Amino acid sequence: MKKRILTGDRPTGKLHLGHFLGSLSNRVRLQNEYDLCVLVADYHTLTTKPEESREIEGRIQSIVLDYLSVGIDPEVSHIYIQSQVPQTAVLQLIFSMFTQVPRLERIPTLKEQLRVLKIPDASLGLLGYPVLQSADILIVRANLVPVGKDQESHIELTREIARRFNGLYDREVFPEAAALIGEVPTLVGTDGQEKMSKSLDNCIYLSDPPEEVQRRVMGMYTDPTRLRATDPGHVEGNPTFAYHDAFNDNKDEVADLKERYVAGRVGDVEVKKKLAVAINRFLDPMRERRAKFEARPRIVQEILAAGREYATKLGQETIDQAHDAMGMLYPNLK
Repeated sequence: MKKRILTGDRPTGKLHLGHFLGSLSNRVRLQNEYDLCVLVADYHTLTTKPEESREIEGRIQSIVLDYLSVGIDPEVSHIYIQSQVPQTAVLQLIFSMFTQVPRLERIPTLKEQLRVLKIPDASLGLLGYPVLQSADILIVRANLVPVGKDQESHIELTREIARRFNGLYDREVFPEAAALIGEVPTLVGTDGQEKMSKSLDNCIYLSDPPEEVQRRVMGMYTDPTRLRATDPGHVEGNPTFAYHDAFNDNKDEVADLKERYVAGRVGDVEVKKKLAVAINRFLDPMRERRAKFEARPRIVQEILAAGREYATKLGQETIDQAHDAMGMLYPNLK
């Protein structure tokens, strides 16, 4: 049997280039080699934006189209909504009994989320976010989880929980899932100050039309020490060149731009214009795939229904195995 991958995103908005580099590209690359489960994590959205729950449905439609546009194939992969797999919540409750609060407070992303989103205090749901993530991963008994570098600590917690459960009940119910980090784990935002983030809108989205890509690129942060095009510039730490390295397939052009930029023989405008062309060239195949799926009105619902059936079947198997290991099937009480 193929090993299984679990991955996914919160439906908080459209997906962007950072998502592609951090995890989407790995999903596409591995979907024929592994059994790929793609989670639309709507419950996770409530940990920071519970007041936006009524907006989730439209975002799910958009995010599934983003998945299809990058090349995730619904014929070989399983896309489903987190809240439509009720066994996940049961497993989260079980796992919460094995997870200490101080351990969760040491997760690096908790303090970062509180800072970036200006949340004064963590809710119980936000504090327990990594436990729910562990349940997402282990309800389908995933072996591999493609994530960005900032989520690596969450996968380590998942491994700890799996070891603790298996050891406590002397039964190998859960695999110790491994993290798969993308080649460019964190992509700096267009503002140059933070990683690319939907909440900060410092992104170039996978669904952006060419003119929007052009607008966002021309407004990008570059080298603050450079006042004129004739001034020697810095390539290292310059977001425009980070994007050129990641998305411009014309490597000779990139090398030429870098050489001239350092020597003060090319301006930021030319660098950005060529970057916009390169990014649009990169996104064009995604736009074509997205248009084909958008022409089929019920395709998203059909894909999600098939994914839900697959995930709930796996989920019930997992809960039965966990309860059996714990002695909680209660055969004499049925």
